[in-house]
Amino acid sequence: MSPVLEVEGLRVRRGGTELVRGVDLRLEAGAFLGLVGASGAGKSLTALAVAGLLDDGLEAAGSVRLAGVGHDLVGAPERAMRAVRGRRIGMVFQEPMAALNPLHRVGTQVAEAVRVHADRLGRAEARERAVGLLGRMGLPRPERLARAYPHQLSGGQRQRVVLAMAVADDPALLVCDEPATALDATVRRRVLDLIGQAARERGAAVLYISHDLREVARLCDRVAVMDRGAVVESGPTARVLEEPRHEAARTLVRAAAPRPSPSSSPSSSLADSSSVARHPPTSPSTPPSPTPPVSPAPPPAHAPPPPVIRAEGLTRRFRVPGSGVLPWGGALTALDAVDLEVPEGAGFGVVGESGAGKSTLVRLLAGLDRATAGTLEVAGVRVDGASERGLRPLRRAVQVVYQDPQGSLDPRMRVGDIVAEPLVGAGVPRQERAARVAGVLESVGLSPQDARRRPRHFSGGQRQRIAIARALAPRPRVLLADEPVSALDMSVRGQIMDLLLKLAASEGLTLVIVSHDLEVVRALCSRVAIMRQGRIVEQGLVERVWKHPEHEYTRELLEASRL
Repeated sequence: MSPVLEVEGLRVRRGGTELVRGVDLRLEAGAFLGLVGASGAGKSLTALAVAGLLDDGLEAAGSVRLAGVGHDLVGAPERAMRAVRGRRIGMVFQEPMAALNPLHRVGTQVAEAVRVHADRLGRAEARERAVGLLGRMGLPRPERLARAYPHQLSGGQRQRVVLAMAVADDPALLVCDEPATALDATVRRRVLDLIGQAARERGAAVLYISHDLREVARLCDRVAVMDRGAVVESGPTARVLEEPRHEAARTLVRAAAPRPSPSSSPSSSLADSSSVARHPPTSPSTPPSPTPPVSPAPPPAHAPPPPVIRAEGLTRRFRVPGSGVLPWGGALTALDAVDLEVPEGAGFGVVGESGAGKSTLVRLLAGLDRATAGTLEVAGVRVDGASERGLRPLRRAVQVVYQDPQGSLDPRMRVGDIVAEPLVGAGVPRQERAARVAGVLESVGLSPQDARRRPRHFSGGQRQRIAIARALAPRPRVLLADEPVSALDMSVRGQIMDLLLKLAASEGLTLVIVSHDLEVVRALCSRVAIMRQGRIVEQGLVERVWKHPEHEYTRELLEASRL
């Protein structure tokens, strides 16, 4: 069978540095090839070179041939590549907001993708086809949703819109670069199913790039492992994942293995270890009386610490301008009467689908938003109703680590200034700031000399370490981590998770981990709350929830996480 895609000796160079080295790939119609590797291995550069989308300053060499195209894609002029992209190559990237125009309605954008290679198609017919595509992507009420703007949709809905645009012209090749990384388990499973369905219906070949080996195992019949710009191992997916031969492949497989939960053994529980640190065992100074009087039993020597976070009836509603999309008349309840207690020193996970209210909860806990109703106390500070002045102790006691360090670190600032920024606001003297910055950089596995560099000089995993160092600098009691590892490959993800566990134990931190990845929560947390549609539908010890889920949605999440 003649291949849909044939890549031979592909090289990508920036100046004198070779970033992709002699890559060979072959894909037949209907085949799924997974391209995996650590951050910086060259996966995305390979995909961009195939589609002719390399940035200025990057130069490709070698050969990329696509069925139905009479010329080599390497070195082809941009005008020729515009005729290829869309009609012959469809692309789905990790962040759908980067692929969607925020100023145009989603139906208009899908219709434009339909018409771009069908000039004779009228606007009305193109719109009708666009609505049909949105419906086939499993989006509810596609006629109404087509009138929405991208920011009015959830992450999973936006990704399905991008997928509809990618398959609008029945491409021969579908390139998917981390298309489900930022999605929760249930939505991720739906998107993966849609990619498979769309490709099978159209007979398209799929080049699927991911750091999640579970996704690759679910979708792909063959896999290629990249390391330092080269393909170091390839073959049938089952063979490569079960019997990896190259050390890079073995490292990926080891990193993807399930990690034990902190609650699976008392000795490793964050809550237990912090309780011991704060409440050491005591011995009576005198022997007990042989005939003690009858009295209520004394409290246990290791009573659990008081909650560092306590919420009762926490509610947050938003008024949304009329869009014709929201069926509830323009009022959105992001959090609905949430009750929550987090013991000090615990690892507490918050899990739920896109739009469940997880990030809204984080903003309330950090004092970055105000509740509509209910009470909230964090680290001894009554948050609801407090003035900005009254929230100053909260700013020191609670710090936040976000999903994307690239977006949360100012590229113009040096790392030392970034880490010291919260100390300046707290009035810490300059000399002490310098010592504190050096100390926290070392605590996260970086060098004090890194303080002189800027974020662009670091990898994704290193930038996340910088973000964690900045959060640790003011010595908080609570660390809120909102999807802290979802954008990282498996090996780097494991390093950051180990770092968080180590820091929680050594610094006595309370970790609140918000994630769509249940395995991340299980590895970092002893307790978990499952959220859906703004409510907590189930909470408890992680191992109990995993082994004996009580709510139907929890069971659905666990099933979806197994892919």
